[in-house]
Amino acid sequence: MESRPEPTNPTDDVVCRVLTDMRRVAVVGLSARPDRASYGVTRFMVGLGLDVVGVNPALDEDVLGLAIFKELTDVTGKVDVVDVFRRSDAVPELVDQAIAIGAGAIWLQEGVAHEEAAARARAAGLVVIQDRCLYKEWLRLCNG
Repeated sequence: MESRPEPTNPTDDVVCRVLTDMRRVAVVGLSARPDRASYGVTRFMVGLGLDVVGVNPALDEDVLGLAIFKELTDVTGKVDVVDVFRRSDAVPELVDQAIAIGAGAIWLQEGVAHEEAAARARAAGLVVIQDRCLYKEWLRLCNG
């Protein structure tokens, strides 16, 4: 089995700052199914009192009482973090959209990484966190 290099990520201090400073999060790939990670992490963020919106073209229903958008570029207002629950091959387009809406950071959940797109996002001034669970990192870095 071919091993992939570890994705480039910022220091723990930077990751914790992203987590503690975020106020508005767009969850790309939000699922209406409670057994899905995107649902659980979103529920956690809502419980923290964050302003969370969902992005999923397949969702027509209300999920956790959130505003749902078809595309990231449809989201209005400031977005601090774009939290991505999509396959790695979707990342380049999502990075372009995150740059277009002026997001502060893009967070790629566990199993999701795209070094070329991440470099483009960093060059545009976004903090990029790859292949990490936002919930687990919050517990590890910011819950003490």
